[in-house]
Amino acid sequence: MNDLLRIEITGPVVMTVAVALGVGMFLLLFLRSSPRWANRALLGMAVAALLGWLALWLVVDVLDVFHVGLSPRVWFWAISGFAALGLAVVTFRRSPRWRKAAAAISIPVFISVSALGINKEFGLNNTLGSALGIPTQDPIQLAKPHPDDPASKGPLWEHWKPPSNMPAKGEVGTQVIPATESGFNARPAGIYLPPAALTPNPPKLPLFVLMMGQPGLPDPQYVAAALDEFAARNNGLAPIAVVADQIGPDQDDTLCLDTATYGNVEKYINVDVVNWAKSNLNILADRDHWTIAGYSNGGQCAISFAVKYPQMWGNVVDISGEEYPGAEDPSGNLAQIFQGDQAAYDAQMPINIMKGKQFTKTTAVFTAGSDDPVYVAAAQAVSAAARAAGMTVTYYEVPGGGHVGVSLDAGLIKGFEVLYPRLGLSP
Repeated sequence: MNDLLRIEITGPVVMTVAVALGVGMFLLLFLRSSPRWANRALLGMAVAALLGWLALWLVVDVLDVFHVGLSPRVWFWAISGFAALGLAVVTFRRSPRWRKAAAAISIPVFISVSALGINKEFGLNNTLGSALGIPTQDPIQLAKPHPDDPASKGPLWEHWKPPSNMPAKGEVGTQVIPATESGFNARPAGIYLPPAALTPNPPKLPLFVLMMGQPGLPDPQYVAAALDEFAARNNGLAPIAVVADQIGPDQDDTLCLDTATYGNVEKYINVDVVNWAKSNLNILADRDHWTIAGYSNGGQCAISFAVKYPQMWGNVVDISGEEYPGAEDPSGNLAQIFQGDQAAYDAQMPINIMKGKQFTKTTAVFTAGSDDPVYVAAAQAVSAAARAAGMTVTYYEVPGGGHVGVSLDAGLIKGFEVLYPRLGLSP
């Protein structure tokens, strides 16, 4: 089953099903057609395409359901799907049985093509399992943490000599992190072990804890792809990455707080995950080598934890993060989570937490796609507050990036560009 779920649904797969859509539309339109039929079919396609455009306009531009804009290619795939469905629907009227059968078969094909095309543009689900919300990684084997090597003083890149049999790439898998203190119902965490960690005598490495968006999976494939690139250029050195689950199986926006509604998420990440990492991973112990990071919903969580626990997290990477917990529905969260107590809600906002404090030993990276105005504004506001509070701040806008796909990958790359020298992994 895992082999099926691991099938990639980008690139050649999208092109194959796109060809299927084209062939299906061609057959329905022109096989044994008449001028009257062609006119009716084209009218049906035009009406359906218009309805699709109006629906998207209402959802995206008027109601702002997604809180992000959609690229022209996403609009193309969606409207094309509506047009194709319009063709299939009109085919059922006054047509021979073979054409009705072809239309019935074509409907799931048309829906699949549009869904795959849109998914490709969003760039967050590279496999069938990921698109269905089903993890495909197997449990990963972990070596026991090694004792400190007194001879290994100074930055890792200066004294680490990789053995000849070191793997070219890292390994990914999953581990269940017990919610011993928090009781939070978390899904298994994604784990990435870099090439240096897979050697017989591995060095202690930095810790990188990442939280993904909501909805989403604690999927390590994105951070693994970025870190494999950096490891290849730096003798196999990279942080050990833990992709922790801050939203749970119900895909809730937990606000990354300890609440009666969603459970003790803040305690889970900063106590349970941290304690588990100390006991099970061969990591460096000091805060300068620890990074809390996140994307979208997870980005807000990352900056919140960085300013709440500066003694623990020496670095933070906030990729397309929200400005504060629950920023997509502040009024609902104010009523449901804070029982209308605005002061209590304000006290959980990172910008407010930073006021009057100094974080001079924290390195922070904020990124957002240039075509993602809501999250650009959030990144600019929070990064400015972080800089004013003494953090060493890098702010970066991904050229032409929206909220997904490209912006996530580029945000990780920028984060590691900044952090590698800080973590002692490169000169």
